[in-house]
Amino acid sequence: MAESADLFEEAEKIAELSVEYGSQVLVIGALALAAHNYVRTTGDIDLAGNLEPAQLERLAARLQKNGYEVELRVPDAEDPLGGVLDVHTPAGLIQIISFAQRFPAVIKDALQDARLVVRENSPLRIIPLPHLVVMKLYAGGFKSKLDVLEVLSRNPQENLDEISALCERYRIRGFSEIRLELEEQGQPPPGQA
Repeated sequence: MAESADLFEEAEKIAELSVEYGSQVLVIGALALAAHNYVRTTGDIDLAGNLEPAQLERLAARLQKNGYEVELRVPDAEDPLGGVLDVHTPAGLIQIISFAQRFPAVIKDALQDARLVVRENSPLRIIPLPHLVVMKLYAGGFKSKLDVLEVLSRNPQENLDEISALCERYRIRGFSEIRLELEEQGQPPPGQA
């Protein structure tokens, strides 16, 4: 557990720095799934924000100056992400994924709704479940679809109509198929859990 605590501390430092460079971040990925009752193994922490490429570059330079090994991948025209910064810490990998210029609204809205934190008094807020579903569907792929099915099956109290409306709002496709699959598995409609 000390190793995880160290990784949380590193992520908290990086989250605070990211604010200095232009964007709050949210916890996404396996740690967010675990916070929403779907635990799967992970060795890293994924953070999402709306850092522009130039902001990511300045953050990467600052982190390198502070002794971290970093790798920055700037987006090309086809990339669905606004850049990715891998930060190798003594405790493990922290990845900052930017949605700037690609899908900033989901981060902005999720930041307003985020209430869960990684631990008491932590600046690391966890993405709300409906926004996590949207991001997973945006990412696409079989693994993301399985993550959505698993996390929703472990959260039968979630209002699927609200998640569907959020997907429609962001023009994200694929939720209707997931909803059908959940119903075939016996997930009750919202309000009947």
